[in-house]
Amino acid sequence: MTRLLRRPFGRHGEIHRITPADAGWRHVGFQLHALRPGDRVAAATGTTEVILVMVEGKAAVHASGQDWGVLGDRASVFERSAPHCLYVPPGADWTAQATTDCLIAVCAAPAAGGRPARRLGPEGIVLTQRGEGNNARWINNIAMEDSDACDSLLVTEVFTPAGHWSSYPSHRHDEDDFPRVTYLEETYYHRIDPPDGWAVQRVYTDDGSLDEVMALRDHDVVLVPRGHHPCTVPPGFQLYYLNVMAGPRRNWRFVPAPEVARLF
Repeated sequence: MTRLLRRPFGRHGEIHRITPADAGWRHVGFQLHALRPGDRVAAATGTTEVILVMVEGKAAVHASGQDWGVLGDRASVFERSAPHCLYVPPGADWTAQATTDCLIAVCAAPAAGGRPARRLGPEGIVLTQRGEGNNARWINNIAMEDSDACDSLLVTEVFTPAGHWSSYPSHRHDEDDFPRVTYLEETYYHRIDPPDGWAVQRVYTDDGSLDEVMALRDHDVVLVPRGHHPCTVPPGFQLYYLNVMAGPRRNWRFVPAPEVARLF
């Protein structure tokens, strides 16, 4: 199996842990916790900033010395409702105790600090369409470039209908040459409905030195260290993914693959 495709460790507890050292890059970290009612997870952010995303279910959260109450609302990501999220700065502790079955994503990147802990959504997160025809998909922007919540992280959710393409036309953000293009490492956490379905993602460079085509299952994570990274889901299934990006600067600038440049 390609090193870019990460299967979950199991179904309960920490089911994904991706660190910069493990991924072979410098910025993005990603964890996923599958909790049952009463389960508790705790961590310190250290030198990273973190966005906790309540992917599904509910949990009581404490962070940065504050009680944030019970976060979470949707039972399934495929409800397409806005997520409950929490930004936690460097040098802070956080805990979450599940009040229902829940999935909590921990999106992390090195940061200078100085920003306060704050809730991100569901207020202010509006489901928006991107693309047209069978390239249409729907976006929940959690903390993209227009948000001042973070030093480093860029985080968004994408819902791709059956038979549609996403992260398409193919594009890359793997050079530090702002404003033409920025260097951003990226993870994709995929969900598929129904969960016995599948989807496909390709990660490839213009020169062919990297070219991986991966069959995706429910709960898989794909690493995108460089190159273009489109994905698609066949008729009969829906695709959700949670994107985490970070790099030397917090700007999302990309260049298209040569073969699809005419589509932009």
